Amino acid sequence: MNITSANIRTWARLGQRGAFFGIAMPEIASEKNNVKLLTADLALLSGMDRFIKAHPEKFLNTGIAEQNMIGIAAGLAMDGDCVFATTYASFIAVRSLEHIRQHLSHLGCNVKIVGSAAGVVAAKSGVSHWATEDMAFMRALPNLTVLSAADSFEAIKMAEYAANTDTPVYIRLSGGLNCPVVYTEDYDFKAGRMVCLRKAGRTAIIATGLMVAESMKAAELLAEKGVECSVYNMHTIKPIDRSTLDDIFAENDLIVTVEEHNTIGGMGSAVAEYKATLANTPRQVFIGFPDGFAEAGSQRYVWEQKGLTDTQIADRIINELRHS
Repeated sequence: MNITSANIRTWARLGQRGAFFGIAMPEIASEKNNVKLLTADLALLSGMDRFIKAHPEKFLNTGIAEQNMIGIAAGLAMDGDCVFATTYASFIAVRSLEHIRQHLSHLGCNVKIVGSAAGVVAAKSGVSHWATEDMAFMRALPNLTVLSAADSFEAIKMAEYAANTDTPVYIRLSGGLNCPVVYTEDYDFKAGRMVCLRKAGRTAIIATGLMVAESMKAAELLAEKGVECSVYNMHTIKPIDRSTLDDIFAENDLIVTVEEHNTIGGMGSAVAEYKATLANTPRQVFIGFPDGFAEAGSQRYVWEQKGLTDTQIADRIINELRHS
């Protein structure tokens, strides 16, 4: 794959879903004979045209039957295929949870579950199409790697990684068209290893998904006010990167976790669970959906209700530092 700054910007315009299925998957299918791509009637919205034209024999639309899709995916995996199965994160992580637990988590079938439109990118569609609990469900299942892409380029990196593993993986895609760019050049993606994007001060922001770009902007706003923060991209929710977290806890006085997800059971909870096993660790602030839903509207309107915009994140950190 030709990775250039220009291509990265192009992939960002396609969004995470378009980059994953329209750019990465056709390349992967050309290199691996055993790849199969299944969708629950989301081919057009997911930008699969290029894949379908190039590899029609490797594609299957199961229709709006998400639970059956997981069963079919497991069967194909048992026959030796590396299967990618996708639909809205809200449907695949909730409606199909029992099937994922039984067929993939328990049996360890080689299926990559791709939850698109995670978070509240499908904002105006309302709660039925939002996924603000999916990481909590997925990371509770044994034998399942849980990934959350910060931008379109990272979504491509995750597709390549998943295609070269033989275990079940959940990949969370949240960025829509014109997805904010986090990585402007190639980098070494390693599942289970956080990425430090900014190193400064004694406050560390740990973010995932679209909140990585938002947290980077918040850190810039804070720097203008004389408050320095580090920013880390936790693209792997499970297995958690304990080694880097050890360093973060040792070097900082305040930890701020930011996610487009319920603050119960998500990335922040994963950090806190590990932190609770250690002595003398810094205080943690949770920024996300505070155990509730929100009114439908634009994605940014929903974020504003929950304090997830760059200015709100910066203001929250200043307030926390004043009262620490």
